[in-house]
Amino acid sequence: MSDPTKDGGTRRAFLTGAAGIAGAVGVAGSATALDRQETGPAVPFFGPHQAGIATPMQPHCYFAAFDLTTDKKEEIAALLRAWTEASAKLARGQAIGDLDRDPAAPPVDSGEARDLSPARLTLTFGFGASLFTKDGVDRYGLAKHRPEALVDLPRFVGDQLVPERTGGDLSVQACGDDPQAVFHAVRQLGRLADGVAKLRWVQSGFVSGYGPKTTPRNLMGFKDGTITVPISDPSAMERFVWVGDEGGGWMRGGAYVVARPIRIALEHWDRMKLGFQEQTMGRHKTSGAPIGGKSEFEPLDLAANDTDGNPLIAENAHARLAAPETNDGAQVLRRSYSYDNGVSFVAERWPPWRQGMEIDAGLLFVCYQRDPRTGFIKIFDRMSKFDMMNQFVTHIGGGLFACPGGVSNGRYIGQGLFEAA
Repeated sequence: MSDPTKDGGTRRAFLTGAAGIAGAVGVAGSATALDRQETGPAVPFFGPHQAGIATPMQPHCYFAAFDLTTDKKEEIAALLRAWTEASAKLARGQAIGDLDRDPAAPPVDSGEARDLSPARLTLTFGFGASLFTKDGVDRYGLAKHRPEALVDLPRFVGDQLVPERTGGDLSVQACGDDPQAVFHAVRQLGRLADGVAKLRWVQSGFVSGYGPKTTPRNLMGFKDGTITVPISDPSAMERFVWVGDEGGGWMRGGAYVVARPIRIALEHWDRMKLGFQEQTMGRHKTSGAPIGGKSEFEPLDLAANDTDGNPLIAENAHARLAAPETNDGAQVLRRSYSYDNGVSFVAERWPPWRQGMEIDAGLLFVCYQRDPRTGFIKIFDRMSKFDMMNQFVTHIGGGLFACPGGVSNGRYIGQGLFEAA
């Protein structure tokens, strides 16, 4: 691939040279004459933690996983530097380069977000286990720096993971107020990665109508994420989300993200009686309150029984199985989004509702935690076996990624890892 800044040469040589990268995407703190003006709110890219974790949820998400195609560690570091510099500009609502610099060459930035505001865009990067070891091979001399918490997710009961939608060496979570700005950002990062990494899987998502002090509803019609780590509580974030010294210097201040596209059999769900739906969830559909309760955020009364002596919140209800009280206090920070991939054809003869076209939609489950072994894995192991909701949902892909701590201007995401190696 040729260097977009000039005729001749190769992209590989371009990415290997830091000077070439700066020439293509600009220095993070500078702006070209044709950069868009800041006409809306911007979330700072630089800081002690990566943006997009403790940031209040934006209504649009685009999650992407990449496979590395290079065998050179130096090219990965150069790519991460280019991504960092580009991301800092994108978060300010700026193009990653001069849009009209050379009519004889492809534009550095694709330009479809030229007139949009920053739209609270955040870009959050992660490293998969396969960056460190793949098929038992230490690919880039990084294996000894793989954190103990970056485990291979176990195969849970009911998983139907599609290989092409599972795993990845690198991940990017883009979130923002405008779907075109979010897509544009990942598109530019993909273009910069050409020759070093390629897309493995992507999933877009939305939480339309979500705002402060409200809980978004998923496509099943229930509030999703009532119990989560409060981002406004520093002590809770330190306990459950931010990695400390145990992750090594490069992971301090970071977090581990689990992203799982979960397909929901909406046609099946929509045929269920309201009472059964509420029993399945363990909450009232309209208010979000626990069964028998009045308001969404009142504590779950897991000891309450009905007049027949049965638990008000069923033993296999989703709310009970996900509650910290039944998981030794385990909690995760949820940032989940609904998704709609259109429709697909189903040829099964039974049951009848599975014949013909079926909506391909569900939940892009995203959660952050300090250690997935005491977070997602601990919680979901029981849920995968006993949750009444499992008859309506299928986990079809995803992965676990280590998101390094934040970065300061002049450095790049994950730089501490590559310096240690």
